[in-house]
Amino acid sequence: MAETAPKVPERPSLDGLDAHWAARWETDGVYRFRAPATRDEVFSIDTPPPTVSGSLHVGHVFSYTHTDIVARFHRMRGKRVFYPMGWDDNGLPTERRVQNYFGVRCVPSLPYDPDFSPPERVDPKARPVDISRRNFVELCERLTASDEQAFEQVWRRLGLSVDWSMTYTTIGGYAQRISQLSFLRLLRRGEAYQAEAPTLWDVGFATAVAQAELEDREYPGAWYRIAFHSPDGAPVHIETTRPELLPACVALIAHPDDERYKHLFGTAVRTPVFGVEVPVLAHPGAERERGAGIAMCCTFGDLTDVQWWRELKLPTRTVIGRDGRFLPDPPPGLDYPAGRAAYAQLAGATVHTARERVVAMLRESGDLDGEPRRTVRPVKFYEKGDKPLEIVSSRQWFIRSMAHRDVLLQRGAQLHWHPDYMRARYEDWVRGLNSDWLISRQRFFGVPFPVWYPLDAAGEPNYAAPILPGEDALPVDPSSDTPPGYLEDQRGRPGGFLADPDVMDTWATSSLTPQLVCGWERDPARYALTFPMDLRPQAHDIIRTWLFATVLRSELESGTLPWRHVALSGWILDPDRKKMSKSKGNVVTPVDLLEQFSSDAVRYWAASGRPGTDTAFDQGQMKIGRRLATKLLNASKFVLSFPEPSAAATVSETLDRAVLAALDEVVARATAALDEFEYTAALERIERFFWTFCDDYVELVKDRAYGSPGVDEAATESARLSLRTALSVLQRLLAPFLPFATEEAWSWWHDDSVHASEWPRSTGSSPGSAEVITVASEVIRAIRKAKSDARRSMRSPVSTARVFAPAEALDAVRAISADLRAAGNVASLRLDPTEDQRLHVDVSLADQ
Repeated sequence: MAETAPKVPERPSLDGLDAHWAARWETDGVYRFRAPATRDEVFSIDTPPPTVSGSLHVGHVFSYTHTDIVARFHRMRGKRVFYPMGWDDNGLPTERRVQNYFGVRCVPSLPYDPDFSPPERVDPKARPVDISRRNFVELCERLTASDEQAFEQVWRRLGLSVDWSMTYTTIGGYAQRISQLSFLRLLRRGEAYQAEAPTLWDVGFATAVAQAELEDREYPGAWYRIAFHSPDGAPVHIETTRPELLPACVALIAHPDDERYKHLFGTAVRTPVFGVEVPVLAHPGAERERGAGIAMCCTFGDLTDVQWWRELKLPTRTVIGRDGRFLPDPPPGLDYPAGRAAYAQLAGATVHTARERVVAMLRESGDLDGEPRRTVRPVKFYEKGDKPLEIVSSRQWFIRSMAHRDVLLQRGAQLHWHPDYMRARYEDWVRGLNSDWLISRQRFFGVPFPVWYPLDAAGEPNYAAPILPGEDALPVDPSSDTPPGYLEDQRGRPGGFLADPDVMDTWATSSLTPQLVCGWERDPARYALTFPMDLRPQAHDIIRTWLFATVLRSELESGTLPWRHVALSGWILDPDRKKMSKSKGNVVTPVDLLEQFSSDAVRYWAASGRPGTDTAFDQGQMKIGRRLATKLLNASKFVLSFPEPSAAATVSETLDRAVLAALDEVVARATAALDEFEYTAALERIERFFWTFCDDYVELVKDRAYGSPGVDEAATESARLSLRTALSVLQRLLAPFLPFATEEAWSWWHDDSVHASEWPRSTGSSPGSAEVITVASEVIRAIRKAKSDARRSMRSPVSTARVFAPAEALDAVRAISADLRAAGNVASLRLDPTEDQRLHVDVSLADQ
């Protein structure tokens, strides 16, 4: 951190600093991870790999800046910061983008076409071009590679101090290997399993959806009051919003204490129109105040149906297929001829059409009591989907989570949460789990399950005896690779094999990011130095998905937490106080903001958002940030314009000792705040002092620093040394927040990077009272205000300034009176003691 002779540009500017210093940092390897000897010397960060599906938006800039502030702070504290960047490039968003961008549709049954080229121009109204899975995956890889380059350029311009030599993807060869390796080990230990079960299904994406990916949305509908028929002919009315599921009804359910229906328990009633006999059963989950108090249980209308079906061991009557249409054949138990004829009118219909037809049949039969009552109710959606979810029965892969709830709660208690109140979201999620984690998806661009199934003589797969590869063969793609002991021409033939067609959910691969970046099963030395990691930064809305899944995977694989700390960022809100997101179409892309305000200014705005707190998108804050960064350059230029203090110089003057004492307090409190990931509190304290330093202290001592007539040499040297000492500390304090402006100003008088310099400690100056600078600021500001109110120049002379204050404050004023008189151009400074604890200044301006 040796100083050099200052080389200050004539007109410092923020323009162009981001490009210049980003390139310089990369050339010099400033942020390159260099492995130390011990784990204690490392600070490792599990950086969120952004989803590569289009462009970054200001929400990304907001949260990733928070992480970078922490990384830069710990690097300056002497840690070797392990800070890689990855790309989450597989999953449904990527597939949807590829479909729209190239105008294609994946049809896995089609053969691979090595000469395929996508249409040059895509007509959104034209039918998509059908292509093979392999062709589709190639297009996914092509588009994500382009997007990743664009993402990296934005991150570099923002100043993220990641090690770009360690970039990874969640679909790359190593990611596929460890995803498959972890899955196989879980499968062998019984922690992963396959089951035919009711599954939440997104019709639009044609894939299963996990519990963590659900969201409730208000959805318009209607209540229908429908009559079932008891053995004595009396009607039993139920109310439902889904009359189209009547052919899937397997029971009527009421609360065991509901006197209205106790006499029906143990009897059976017939469904209207379809004539199926179903039992009337009791269950404590039935809501007596909802609707008629008795509900039909169908397979399946919602998650309550699944619960009742499972606990009461009811039969299955599936009517809706994976395409969202009614199945061609009636379900088991629908044997009544008129009922089968009624079902034939529903076969192949969408849910909406089937509902209209069933309601018409109910009207005709007289079983619809009154007219439908319009309502708006919460309905389950896939978080990225646009249609209500259905529940279908399908074969899926799961990882056990229900059995580990207690230990997962223990791990959550051991984890350091920032802010701490976010722990409750995790605990509520774990306690509320109602199923194991569904990890399979019926999509194309993802990590395939490394599983094949033997086919019997009739060509039927034996799911109970899967064929698994050896670990040394990973990664494999069962759709193109053959299992051990088989030949390719046996694929799909009796006595041969069948590949598992599914891919892993993107959370099932990204939940392994700690293992992926730390070199699990590949680089034991790096793994020992970096895992468990120190920090997981992420948004608060994916606690239930990414955070939970990563804790679960780490527990199942290594019996430990994956990291020590988790730092949560909030959302960015638009002017209507709604979350900014691509799906809502209200995002702002960052490039124009970086160009208009500067990278440091945008980072300043991001740093104003406290951990876990939603923050408004505010260009006004960016303007303030630009002003701060510009002031840093100008103040640095001014301070460095004074001659360098001599080697024998000491900080001897009261005001100089006071400002350094106050700065020591700032260093201590900012350091403590950053240690707790309270970057906003740290910035506020640093910034407040910085403006006091520039507006008050520099103005108070500049005459002395110039060596004006009548000022002794020791006092001048004291001012110059204090100014430089404070400037060095302030540039380093602001470096994590404003990396470009601080690096630029630091480079004027240092050969090294400010980001590789030591984080400030106590200045070690002679002890001084920080209160002195507070008193000095009050007095000089009062003098300025008097001149401003009189519309006088700040250099206008003051005939008399009378300071009224307690004796202790007056002692401070007396000690710095020479600086006050010089800065305010005051002829006479009078000090008057008072019992009032407040300081007051009367200013008499000299006649003009």
